[in-house]
Amino acid sequence: MIDYIIGKVHKINDKSATIMANGLGLSYHIPQTSTIKLGETVELYSYLHWNQEKGPSLYGFISELERAVFLLIIDCQKIGPSIAITILSQIPAPQFLEIITSQNESALCSINGIGAKKAEQLIMQLKHKVTKLISSGSVQTDMQQDFVQWQNVNDVLTSLNYSRPEISGAMKHLTETYKNQNYSLDQLIRAALGFLSR
Repeated sequence: MIDYIIGKVHKINDKSATIMANGLGLSYHIPQTSTIKLGETVELYSYLHWNQEKGPSLYGFISELERAVFLLIIDCQKIGPSIAITILSQIPAPQFLEIITSQNESALCSINGIGAKKAEQLIMQLKHKVTKLISSGSVQTDMQQDFVQWQNVNDVLTSLNYSRPEISGAMKHLTETYKNQNYSLDQLIRAALGFLSR
């Protein structure tokens, strides 16, 4: 298993790049090839995927978090590496985690190739796994606090027996209105309840 590689960028395509390392040219699928430059030395966290028909494919990520999010996505039923790469090519890994935590289906649907049904599936299958990933400390501390705060609001609304669509609407309202602002959990819950009572 290739876990990590340091090599020089030999060729860049639309969704992949050839990395030269110790005389070998390895073809990597990379979410955002715009982040690398021809001829520069790069460090990639790797994942080797085996397909029954196509054989092995290498995927490269600029951070451990990006790889962790990729692995979370492909762990969903009927979601493969191509969809995971498509998602991460359009939004950064921390933003994807925030979308899942806030259950923002409309933000997922804005990604090419993700419809309403797939967005719902991703949120339902990943929300608890994302919480676990965030709690593990793999996310930067300031982001970690924000994510945990949103998750706490979500948990309170769930305990009050609001439906998933109601919670999704409330969380979308909160993230759009109060994102990057220092509000207490009580204030956010009151704002969510106020939104739901309209």
